[in-house]
Amino acid sequence: MEKTYKNCQSCGMPMKKDPSGGGTNADGTKSGMYCGYCYQNGQFTSPEIDTPEKMQEFCIGKLKGMKFPGFVAWMLTRGIPKLERWKKVGL
Repeated sequence: MEKTYKNCQSCGMPMKKDPSGGGTNADGTKSGMYCGYCYQNGQFTSPEIDTPEKMQEFCIGKLKGMKFPGFVAWMLTRGIPKLERWKKVGL
C-alpha cells in the first residue's frame, strides 16, 4: 500500500483542501500521494508541467487568482522542488 501524505507530492496543496479527496490511480483507487487536480486515472493532468519551476509558476498564478499576495504565494510554493514527484527531476 502506498504511503499517504498530508500534502500533494506534485503541487504541495494540503490534501484536506482537495474537494475530491485525492487523485485516482489507474485502477480507480485513491492516490495517497497526489491531489485530484494533479493526478487522475494514474496520470498527471498537465503533462506540460514537467519541472518543479513550471509547477511553482502555475501554483503562484492560481494562488494570486485566489487573492493571495505575491509574496505569500511564493512562500507557499517554495517547497515544491522538495516534493516526491520532483526529487528525481533535474538530477
